[in-house]
Amino acid sequence: MSTSDLLAAGATVAGLAMAVSPVLQIRRMRRTRSSNDLSLLYLSLLSLGFVVWVSYGVSIANWVVAGTNAASLTFMLVTILVALRYRRGGARRAAAGLAAETEAKAARVATAAPPADAAADPEPPVVGRRRD
Repeated sequence: MSTSDLLAAGATVAGLAMAVSPVLQIRRMRRTRSSNDLSLLYLSLLSLGFVVWVSYGVSIANWVVAGTNAASLTFMLVTILVALRYRRGGARRAAAGLAAETEAKAARVATAAPPADAAADPEPPVVGRRRD
């Protein structure tokens, strides 16, 4: 096996590993139920690059280049679709989460209120000064 053949095999494996890597981002979006920290413009431009590479691979009949970039394009499009799904529903979930957080804070404030008899003493004692 020549060096060129080894590099071709290594490039194929690396290309497929890179193609599958967006699955990590999909997993994160599903776990956080948000895609707000993800740039859809970046993913779109990357997808456009994959389209160019697939076209180039087909034009020179290099099926490794075409295939690995087609796989990358497929996973990237799935990532964009998942991101759009969480982006649309994200505003509603964020609003619901904010409302729940506000209610929890209000409940904590209500339980931390001073006792009723403490409010009857208008002037709290000052430490270090005598009251006559």
